[in-house]
Amino acid sequence: MPTYNTIMSVAVGAGLIGLVWLARDFRKDPQSISPAGWALNFGALGTILTLTGAHMTLTWPLAAGGFPFDNIIFGETSLGFGVLLLFAAFALWRRGDAILAAENPREAVKALVKPIGVFVFGLGLGLLGIAVAGVKYQLFAAPPEEPISGAFAEWPLVEAIFMSGLIALVGVGALLFPFAVNRLGRGVRAGRDWIASVTGWVWGITGVAFLLFGAMNFFTHIGLIVNTM
Repeated sequence: MPTYNTIMSVAVGAGLIGLVWLARDFRKDPQSISPAGWALNFGALGTILTLTGAHMTLTWPLAAGGFPFDNIIFGETSLGFGVLLLFAAFALWRRGDAILAAENPREAVKALVKPIGVFVFGLGLGLLGIAVAGVKYQLFAAPPEEPISGAFAEWPLVEAIFMSGLIALVGVGALLFPFAVNRLGRGVRAGRDWIASVTGWVWGITGVAFLLFGAMNFFTHIGLIVNTM
């Protein structure tokens, strides 16, 4: 049965894109950043992911006739990302202007964000574990009654590789995140910081993919419900 991974996917995609966008603006032109605007953005996305992720995590399984591993794959990861976005929103709201006005904004960001790097790194390891499980057990395959995705129902490995690949790329970015943050205070030029560049590219690409895939799933999941009524 369909679960929250429609709105979850859109919110995750928008969140990843937002993080890359904010980091790019911070490196190029910090004064162009509106902390209040980004706080609203991350606060809205974080609220969606925290509420839906918490419900899916604590309800086993969420959908009758569904797959309990969805609770782990979508629920727990969305909960973790949602809470991170909520606290990012709070930090931007309370400290954003002060950070931009600091003598060395890069050092200020590093000092604020560095402690959370351990949790982000741990989530990255978890995402890689999910990706491996997705391929090994051929998860994510849509039933034949689902429009578009159901066309690959006879080849479950196709969607397993696609989804696992996206999740793995997000995981790679999460693993690199604490190292990218640690290099903020070293004076590494933005164009030469390969760690930040790789993190930005993998999160940017997967962010767009998750946003579009989630938007498509609004149609495909409605079609699945109608076709199985």
